[in-house]
Amino acid sequence: MIERVRLYRATTTNADAEELAAWLRDRLDAAAGGEPPPAVTVEDRFLDEGPVDELATAFAEARVLSPYDRETGNTMLGIVRYEQRALEHPEREGGVLYDGQQIQRVLNGQLPATEASLDTVHVILLDRALGTWGDHDGRWHKRVNVLGHPTLLSVPGLYEAPAKPEAYYKAKQKHAMLSGDSPPREVLENQIDGDFLVEDDPRTTDALKGYVLQAVHYASTGTAFCEDEQCRLYNAHYHEDLVAAQLQGTEFCATHAERYG
Repeated sequence: MIERVRLYRATTTNADAEELAAWLRDRLDAAAGGEPPPAVTVEDRFLDEGPVDELATAFAEARVLSPYDRETGNTMLGIVRYEQRALEHPEREGGVLYDGQQIQRVLNGQLPATEASLDTVHVILLDRALGTWGDHDGRWHKRVNVLGHPTLLSVPGLYEAPAKPEAYYKAKQKHAMLSGDSPPREVLENQIDGDFLVEDDPRTTDALKGYVLQAVHYASTGTAFCEDEQCRLYNAHYHEDLVAAQLQGTEFCATHAERYG
């Protein structure tokens, strides 16, 4: 039985942890059916609490080196020092993809001993891009969330992981054919009339609500996702589907509306 949910801030993103926690409390109140719901608290940035040298080495070891190479890690001195600076000054970090499951294992070892059992759900908002390896196609895939203990939510993944509308990629290809190089991402985002999320999108907090609930739902039921594309628990692989599930229409399918209100 879940007794507590700890939601950790990502201070360099525009994800509002307090708003996420308030929304989650309402959902868990509805699911409790009159019983005391799990206590939901907002905590400081998780990466501020660990030993910097150890975490820096762990992040260096979890670096994805190539989209098609399963092996990870570059622990050269310069890379480790970069990771140290990124931990101490997270606003300087960016452009690196990490093995999400490897980072999850490392952060599991950093959980407080008194709250390491499964009756506490830890949801860590991160300002890092995370991926998982796809055995089916032999390449890395960016992810919004890596479910488990703790659950990791990648705020950059919200913008980068789901595939964008087809028009986005056609415009990118056209620009490359005409100029010989790829246009800056922000140029394409301004050109394409498509409904997708971009970096620092004002809809970030609303779009993350369903992902926070997925972490708790998974811990409660062993099932994370819903097959209904209009439900907050749907696992969207395309931006259009993410927007539909998290930002449009009803919040839940009939089954999950009965549970979460």
